[in-house]
Parts: sequence; C-alpha cells; structure tokens
Amino acid sequence: MSARAERPARPVDPHTLDLLEKTIQGLAMDAVETARSGHPGMPMGMARPAAVLWSRFLVADPAEPAWPDRDRFVLSAGHGSMLLYALLHLHGYDLSLDDLARFRQWGSKTPGHPEFGETPGVEVTTGPLGTGFAAGVGMALAERFLAARYNRPGHVVVDHFVYGIVSDGDLMEGVSAEAASFAGHQGLGKLVYLYDANGISIDGSTDLAFTEDVRARFEAYGWHVAVVDGYDDGAVTEALAAARRQLERPSLIVCRTEIGRGSPHKAGTADVHGAPLGADEVAATKRAMGWPTDPFHVPPALASYREAFLRDGAKARSDWRAHFDAYAAAEPALARELTDLLDGKLPDGVFDDLPRFEPGASLATRKAGKKVLAALGARHPTLLGGSADLTASNGVGLPGEPAQGPNDPAGRNVHFGVREHAMAGICNGLALHGGVRPYDATFLVFSDFMRGCLRLAALMKLPVLHVFSHDSFYLGEDGPTHQPVEHLWSLRAIPNLDVVRPADANETVGAFVHALRRGPEDGPTAICLTRQAVPVLPGSRRDVTCGAYVLWEPDGGARDGVLIATGSEVALCLEAARRLETEHGRRVRVVSMPCVEAFDRADPAHRDAVLPPALRPRLVVEAGVTLGWCRYADGAVGLDHFGASAPAADLAERFGFTPEAVAARFLALAEGETGG
Repeated sequence: MSARAERPARPVDPHTLDLLEKTIQGLAMDAVETARSGHPGMPMGMARPAAVLWSRFLVADPAEPAWPDRDRFVLSAGHGSMLLYALLHLHGYDLSLDDLARFRQWGSKTPGHPEFGETPGVEVTTGPLGTGFAAGVGMALAERFLAARYNRPGHVVVDHFVYGIVSDGDLMEGVSAEAASFAGHQGLGKLVYLYDANGISIDGSTDLAFTEDVRARFEAYGWHVAVVDGYDDGAVTEALAAARRQLERPSLIVCRTEIGRGSPHKAGTADVHGAPLGADEVAATKRAMGWPTDPFHVPPALASYREAFLRDGAKARSDWRAHFDAYAAAEPALARELTDLLDGKLPDGVFDDLPRFEPGASLATRKAGKKVLAALGARHPTLLGGSADLTASNGVGLPGEPAQGPNDPAGRNVHFGVREHAMAGICNGLALHGGVRPYDATFLVFSDFMRGCLRLAALMKLPVLHVFSHDSFYLGEDGPTHQPVEHLWSLRAIPNLDVVRPADANETVGAFVHALRRGPEDGPTAICLTRQAVPVLPGSRRDVTCGAYVLWEPDGGARDGVLIATGSEVALCLEAARRLETEHGRRVRVVSMPCVEAFDRADPAHRDAVLPPALRPRLVVEAGVTLGWCRYADGAVGLDHFGASAPAADLAERFGFTPEAVAARFLALAEGETGG
C-alpha cells in the first residue's frame, strides 16, 4: 500500500468549502468579465468538487512548486483556466489578485489556457482537448516507473498521485480514448480524474453528439468508475478516498454538475460556456449567492485556510526530505543518480559506447539508430519509450529490457499500441514529470496522427525524442498512403522542434546525441530515418549541432556551385557531383544539411563558410516537397506530388532521383533555366 494513499483526508468544514466554492466562482466571473473573454461556466460548475479535492487530498507545497514528490494536478479542460488560477491563488502559489485581474492580457501570468512555464503550479499546457488527459497518463506512468526503479524497502521516495479534471469535450476527443485504453491496460492506479459531466458543450446539450455510456466505456477500459453528485461533499470525498485505494487501476469519478452554477438565468446552458456572463448577470449571480458585489473579492476568513494548507505542504515536503536523506545514506549511488536525473542532467559517460561506422559499409539509418539507441539505453537508466506497434520496424526496442507493465513496472520498453496521438501525449507527460527521458516512434507519414501533442511538446520545450522511420518514397511498394511527402517541411514549420534527417549511420549517431543534449530550454527532436540501406559516406560527421557542413568538394580551384541534400539524397548528390566533374568539368561542392533548424541558429560565419553567398547556383535535393528550400537554394529536386506503389528503384528513376537527373538539373540551373 502507498503511504500517500493511506494519508487521511484533511478535515475541512463545510463553511470553508462554501467559501472556497463561492470565491472561485466570483473570481472566475470577474476575471472573464474584466477580460471580456473567457469561459466562466466550467469554473463555476466545478468549483465545489475541485475545492474538495484540493482542500482534503492534494499534497503540494506552493513555496516549492517543483518539489519532486508532490501530487500533480492536470486541468485537461484548459478552457476553464480560471478554475486553476483561482485554486492556485487561494492555496498560496505566487499568483496575485492583480495577476487574476490581468487574465488573458499581454505578458500576464494568467493566459487564456494554462501554459506550462508561465504560471507557478501549472503542470502542463492544456487547451486542445484530450491532450491534458494523455499527459496525465504519462505522469502516472513516470511515477510508477521511478518508484519501481528507485524505491527500496523502508525507503520510499517516489509516492504521489496524478489528479485531474476532464470534461465532456476531453472525452469526445480520440486522443483521450487512446490514452484511457492505454492507462487501463497498464493499471495506472495513481491516476484519478474528476469528470465534469455537465452535459453542455459549445453547440448546446451534449445530447446533440455525445450520448454514450461513459461509465461503461471506462469500465471496459479497465478503470475504476464512480458516479456522484458533484455537490455532495461526502460523496465526492468518499469517491476520492476509494479511488486512492485502487492502486491497480486508474479511476474516473463522474461528477454530475451544472455549468455556470449559481447564475440565475444562464446556469445549465451553453450561453455560459465560452462567453462573459455580462455585468447584469454577474451582479444577479452574486446577489443570489449572497456574495459581495465588489470584484475579485476574497474573504479574509480564507487566510487561515491558506496558511494551514501551506503548513501542511511544507511539512509534507520536509518529511519527504528527511526520508530522502535517510535513503541517500542507505543507497548513496541510487540517490545521486535519481537527484541528477530529476535535475535533468545526463548520466556521466552516456555517450561513451556509441557505435562507429566505417566508410564502405551500407545500412539503413533506422538500423544504425537501433544500435545507437541500444548503446544510449545501456548508459542512461531512465531512457524509456517505444513504438506505436512498430518496434522492430522502427528499431527502438532496448535489448535486454522487459516490457513496461503492471507486472514489470521498471521495464523500459513501452508498447503504446496503435495509438500515435496518445503516445505523443503520454511522452509529454513523462517529460513533464521529470526524471525520465522519453522517446516514441512510428513511420514518418503517421506523424500526422501525433501532431497535436507533438506541437504541444514544442510549445512547452519538452526534450522528447521522436523517432520517425520510413522517411521517403523509397519504402516503395506500400505506396502513397505510406510514403511521406509533405511531412519534413510540415514538421520543420513547428517552432522549437529540431528535425534531423541523417545522411548515413555516422550522422545518425550525431542525431541521437543532439536530441539527448537538448534540454528543457530547447525542445523536442524528430529524427527521420530511412527504411532502405544507404552507404556510410567518407567524411560524414558524428556531430550535427552545426546543422550543415561541407561533405565533399573537388580538390583545388574555384567552385561552380553547390548541391545541398538531406538524408538518403546526400549519397545521390555525391554521385551527381562526381559525374558533373568527370563528364562536364563542373566543380561542385556537396553540403549535407541534416538539421535545417540547427543551421538556422548557427553562427553567420559558419553559414557563410558552408554556403558562401557568391557561390551559385545552389541546388537542393530532398525526397519531399520543396516548400521552404527557397531561402537556401536557387532550385530543387523534390517531390511536389504524392508517390506511387512500385519498387523503390523504379520510383527513383521515374521521380528523377538519379545521379544523371540531378546533374542535368544542376546544369540547367547553371545555364539559367528555371524548369525541371
């Protein structure tokens, strides 16, 4: 049994709960009214169940919001952000009434949807519905994994819950269904969600589109489910207490609530979902509540409650610190390792055993990536992840490691199943929790299924590693449904995401090193790998941090232009450049550009050394759409159309990805022609 699970509920009297509920409702109405924008209905309707959860069960220390063994709270229904901001203010976090009054304004700590890193106490950026649900699953998975790896008999230093509030909209989105199925299969018992079942969405009653039996669905997923009146404090308290005892399965507490509770004319309607109540209705609601009409009112009586919450949190953290000190004395190596990992440090020697590849060999970069990941996994104890049912194809299984699951919670091979979107969201939660370095994998074309959570990883600057194999039309016979065309530039369009497409096995080493060196101030990395074998190139580099470099050029004399390429097309350009020299007397430089984003950030002197402004023409070759290359190249050989089902060699011939075709395109460009 978990000590946190056995911790008794804090005694909170009904009058204090009344004050908390009404204060949250008042603050939500006032902030939305002041901003003339926002969603007051959900905070007003869920204020009471949230107050019960926070006042009686949540363990956190607002003085140290990042304390590792705190309970996590995820507001997946991010449109109701004023509920979270009000809770944070009332419980002593560094969020003032002035901050609440600047809701949704430039530079405020209270943006329209909760944003990780902007507001103390906000654990995850939410807004796109269902993504917070998935992130919470990842947090619970991280808690169980770290507990299994680092706790020892008599020394429990990882023991906390992940709580959250989810909405009808969250449960309609497919990502939450994927994540819920995964969580139930995994038996993540430290995950407890309150479901705000108010029956209203933006269009009106959920009867318009959402009439399923949620309880039956989640029970079928393997969840513990309770259904309560959200305004019955005793029922909500007992449901939470029972959920905390369900350590072998996650819990969903269905709270029957009323959106906009307290509003005389708008409660229970879609009118209160996503718009201010209006001054008259705010005044009428406060009168009906028996609440002062002055804006942003917080009763002085709540000061003693806040102080008690702060004392309890400080004591919980202090007790944990004492437990950790005893753990460090008994298990010094494990304690140091865990501390460093929670601080985001890479283990010493993590890059010591990386494989080396000699020119003349030939192998797919996905197979090189498998060797690199295995070497990193042997050195990094909490590098964990997996694939969307493509482990062997992606090459991401860690050798000798068991599958993650309730029977082996320390396992590092995570089988996400065919659930790409939830996979990305779960990895976001793993990264947000801290202490682990997550990775996921699928075919590049299926990154489309992940995009919402992938984008959020970039927005939060989470160091998640995404491995995308089968990166071009060269996968051949599977045809255009599986052949990525627009995906490289689609991913490159996401701020903070580094997209690395290595040319060969050595650049693949550099891609993984680059990804692991990116920290919480940098963001995620997508590594795009070939299905087909490619040669290990003479002069290729194991360091891609510069973004691009000169791979080859003829000895001596002036240069007549540049061929730029990524991935498998680098070898193609090398052949074309040699043909240009021997058959046409053209002396052409070959530049490998594995990471456009890193090259964009590079020192201007490096960029000019690789691509001298006067050295023209520049022709780029990449097996994808040419959109975006205009800033570095004068022309492109690409694929501005979908692929086809045929052997890879036939496709290369027909699509113009041969040394002869590339050389001809360069000559045409050099002679001032624009076609081809």
